[in-house]
Amino acid sequence: MITLEATDIEQAHQYFARTLKRVTDATSGLSEAQYRFKSAPDRWSIAEILEHLVIVHERVLVRIKDQLPTAPAPPADFNSRLVDAVIVDKIPDRTIKAKAPDFIQPAGLLSPSQSLDRISRSYERLAQYVESTPDLREHVLESPPLHVLTAGAHSLSDGYQWALTAAGHDERHVRQIEELKSHPNYPVA
Repeated sequence: MITLEATDIEQAHQYFARTLKRVTDATSGLSEAQYRFKSAPDRWSIAEILEHLVIVHERVLVRIKDQLPTAPAPPADFNSRLVDAVIVDKIPDRTIKAKAPDFIQPAGLLSPSQSLDRISRSYERLAQYVESTPDLREHVLESPPLHVLTAGAHSLSDGYQWALTAAGHDERHVRQIEELKSHPNYPVA
């Protein structure tokens, strides 16, 4: 059995805490106008970005809980440490552009406070799942985000890596929020 090491669990906890803090810091104290500001009609507002994060978190949790246990074992040449590093490096990288598929597009159903609350609870569930599921390395699933962001060099992720992907995805969008907040027309208050 391939089990998570204590250092893996600690790395995940630190990454989750750091990323959640970044999401919270980037969005705290914003006015309604700041939450709703768009730099262009086809761009997302901060409120929409937060809702998108909720959708992605919930899809990742469902995927690793429902599909991972029956997924195949990693191929013999699967280098989990390398893929861990690639995920932490590439998922947040905003120089590599990717369009979200329709099924994870925000629909304006959540307020920013509802989104932030659900993101926080999702991190708690992810951390608990990583702690309580020692065999996350034993199965792999196709990872479309990893495939896109590595130009096909990597396309499989184990359960631990899917959890890291959720946090890396949040960091990617914190950087998008920072870009939005630096826009010359971003509301002062």
